[in-house]
Formats: sequence, C-alpha cells, structure tokens
Amino acid sequence: MTNADPFVIVVGFDGSKHSHDALEWAIEEARYREAELRVVTVWNKAPMSWYPALLETAAGEVVAEDSPERQAAALSAAAAKAAAGVNVVTQTVKDDSAASAILRAAREADLVILGSRGHGGFAGLHIGSVSTQVTSHSPCPVLVVRPKTSAAQH
Repeated sequence: MTNADPFVIVVGFDGSKHSHDALEWAIEEARYREAELRVVTVWNKAPMSWYPALLETAAGEVVAEDSPERQAAALSAAAAKAAAGVNVVTQTVKDDSAASAILRAAREADLVILGSRGHGGFAGLHIGSVSTQVTSHSPCPVLVVRPKTSAAQH
C-alpha cells in the first residue's frame, strides 16, 4: 500500500441484526480512517428454486415477495444509504458462498468487518460459519462485531 492508496474496509452485509451492527462499526471506522468502504452482499438462489410468496397487505392488496436478486440489491442500497458521507462501493455477488465472496474481496482490503452471525444456522452459536471461515482464511485483519451483553448475562 502506497501513501496514495486508500485504506480499504470490506464489510459483509446480509441484513441480519449482526450485519447491521458490523455495518455501523465499519461506517464509523471508514469515517475515522477516511477509508473506502466496500459492502459485500451475496445471494445464491437458482432461478427455478425460488417461487414468489404471495403476501396480503393490511390494505387487502396481494403482492409478490421480491426475488433474491432484488432483495440483495435492496440490502446493498440500504447499506449505501446508511453510509452517507463515506466513500462506499456496494458489491452484490451472485451464486457464491458468502465466505468465498468476502475472502475474495479481502484480497484487496486492509480490514474486514463482520457480524458474529448471519441469518442461518444455530441461534446459540457465538460465531457463525461465515465469520469462522473468514477469520481463519483472511489475508488481512478481521474484526468480528458481537452484540453487547448486559452485566446480568455474564
């Protein structure tokens, strides 16, 4: 990294509570370091494996659930909006595992920031499979943001 190269932070964002916490941390870190923030969102549903759920609104309208691609695009847009004032680049990756996509982005990063868990798996785990894989294989430092616990939980 030369003096002209920006500090690059990669954050994995899937819309979960934990990824929102990681995004908040990443935004603050990007502001502090005047860094480029790269938000990585992954979706991987085969076209014929997804059928839209029909939902009825409170007004009685029937609407179809957004496709996984549109959901990922909406998540990326929401992350970019939350990072207003920061040099942010969103990346929506199709047909890849979240860990692989984040690790690929980490090759050009100075820091990766992740939530401790995503949407899936076992709720009782302290760290999810993506965070475990990325921390084990990342070519740069990784910060895993865990939820704050109250003193009563210790």
